[in-house]
Amino acid sequence: MAEKNGTWNASDLPALSGRTAVVTGANSGIGFTAADALARAGAHVVFAVRDPERGRAAAARVNGSTEVRRLDLADLASVREFAAGWQQPFDLLINNAGVMMLPQQETKDGFEMQFGTNHLGHFALTNLLLPYVTDRVVTVSSSLHRGGDGKIQFADVNLRRRYNPTRAYAQSKLANLLFTLELQRRLTKTGSSVRALAAHPGYAATNLQSHNASAVIRLLTVVTNRVMAQSDRDGALPTLYAAAQDLPGASFVGPGGRNEMKGTPTLVGRSPAASDPAAARKLWTLSEELTGVTWPARIGLG
Repeated sequence: MAEKNGTWNASDLPALSGRTAVVTGANSGIGFTAADALARAGAHVVFAVRDPERGRAAAARVNGSTEVRRLDLADLASVREFAAGWQQPFDLLINNAGVMMLPQQETKDGFEMQFGTNHLGHFALTNLLLPYVTDRVVTVSSSLHRGGDGKIQFADVNLRRRYNPTRAYAQSKLANLLFTLELQRRLTKTGSSVRALAAHPGYAATNLQSHNASAVIRLLTVVTNRVMAQSDRDGALPTLYAAAQDLPGASFVGPGGRNEMKGTPTLVGRSPAASDPAAARKLWTLSEELTGVTWPARIGLG
């Protein structure tokens, strides 16, 4: 739908009746506001969440068609269980769930928590569900993909030799963009009309920042959220824009304002490292090795 007066809002979503969306981490933050907007537009929305009780409480606040299914992206057995329970076509997968700047810890499978949850969990989920996806996959990244080392640490992807919460988060968000790039290349090569896109929320006030490893940064975040941040509802707009607008595959959507912190969603740039097809293919191969999940024998052709 066309933008009005240079703005685009959730009310600009097209009618989505008859469509189904799976949203990871839909119980809070931009995941919840995206799920709520999709349901209000008529979509049936699946809340894919680690805590079903919290998911049901969130879904009960939505005026629309919803269901709740358990998914723990930090546990590949849970990812496989979720995918095994899915046997019907659906339109939209939104890889939204994530963790941010945590103290050093590992997933159940022994991966650095941010890389394991933000990238590897979604990598496995997407490949397992891809035979059923008919429209697009939207993966939520961050403008902070430019930070840290600015590249994937293939020799120490779990950052065991030199861990830093910000460094780990930046790597995981860079991985989201490289994943999207290679996913789109593979979809195009197979002749599929399914599209892979990425989005980032800008600076949105959500509970994600409350888990920062530094108490000082957590305190500063409370202050800066009040002064500088946009709401989680506005932070969800790039995700919704990527989910609904007719955009090229591998597009990256973010806020169009200064430093991409807030503003109307639009196509935005990415770092050279996030545009490197060789690194994207190398990351894909590594991700298959780490998760044991490979490119599916068949995919949804849309």
